[in-house]
Amino acid sequence: QVQLVESGGGLVQPGGSLRLSCAISDSTFSINTMGWFRQAPGKERRFVADITWNGRYINYASSVNGRFTISIDNAKNTVYLQMNSLKPEDTAVYYCAASDGQSYDHWGRGAQVTVSS
Repeated sequence: QVQLVESGGGLVQPGGSLRLSCAISDSTFSINTMGWFRQAPGKERRFVADITWNGRYINYASSVNGRFTISIDNAKNTVYLQMNSLKPEDTAVYYCAASDGQSYDHWGRGAQVTVSS
């Protein structure tokens, strides 16, 4: 059973940076892709970025492209989301998720990111 634990959320001023981490349990053999999603208050959960387990393929939502960077450290079983030039509209709960290539079946509990002055 894949288990995911996010960390690194918090409060940051507009224009600031944060790095989220997602620690993945040892049961990684079934993982094809790791993704980050976010859910703002009163809104649906939305895709932010994803990366294949070998790090070869990466995708970003247009709203974060050029500001956020997803990366993976296979040795540490950890996925990162570096967030720069943060805006108030980036405020959300950020979720890490694992996919076997068909669907995201495993989710973390989320990390709150608040961008406010």
